Amino acid sequence: MKTAIVTDSTAYIPKETRERLNIHMIPLSVIFGGEVYQEEVEITAAEFYEEVKSKSELPTTSQPPVGKFVELFQELSKEYDAVVSVHLSSGISGTYNGAVTAGQMAESIKVYAFDSEVSCMVQGFYAIEAAEMAALGKTPEEIMERLNEVKQSISAYFMVDDLSHLQRGGRLSGAQALIGSLLQVKPILHFVDKLIVPFEKIRTRKKALNRIYDLFDEEANKGKPMRAVIIHANRPDEAESMKAELQAKYPHVEYSISYFGPVIGTHLGEGAMGLGWYTR
Repeated sequence: MKTAIVTDSTAYIPKETRERLNIHMIPLSVIFGGEVYQEEVEITAAEFYEEVKSKSELPTTSQPPVGKFVELFQELSKEYDAVVSVHLSSGISGTYNGAVTAGQMAESIKVYAFDSEVSCMVQGFYAIEAAEMAALGKTPEEIMERLNEVKQSISAYFMVDDLSHLQRGGRLSGAQALIGSLLQVKPILHFVDKLIVPFEKIRTRKKALNRIYDLFDEEANKGKPMRAVIIHANRPDEAESMKAELQAKYPHVEYSISYFGPVIGTHLGEGAMGLGWYTR
């Protein structure tokens, strides 16, 4: 059986990696006024953050139309027997549900939709793991079983520099955002039950990042093979510094750097930093 791997643009997997592993990507969109841009296709993360600075209003975001999923699945059916489709948390987007619906509509191919319950390159970990297994000829059932196994060891924490984006985007309550703003709090957030919720409230950016390091230390100190990713919102130099620091301390971990692209960046704002990992 030949299995295709699909994910959405919010995994922010580099194009060369997607091409090398044969991962198919369906884009979400960011909307400035009446202008709609498909992220990773029509607008880059760097272009997005520049555009935000020049606008008075925050952009909005939209998920892929179900019809786009159906088109992709039908096209893949010409070459593949099944699809494993990995998507951002269903608690913050309807993208996963769109893939489920499209899978029911695509008659010529069996679709296995997977709710990553996270986003960004931590979601990308699932798609990469799935693609590596598909290349070895593993069945979709075996791949889904492995993805659920990965879910048991995956962790992701991120620090937001400006709470107004989360507040206006409806991803964090207004009261929480106000309290954070007044106290200059840099909250550490994570996903619980598919939703973005505060993990801890910390008073400075440096202390917040150090706390995330502490959480990573607990797992990395076990010495098991791990994959980790540093994620930044238009802070590439800071991400490189974090990677170098972690690599020196835990050389047994496989590191990469990724970014909060337009759709997720709309909700987190510039300056956000994240760290995600799982045991291989």
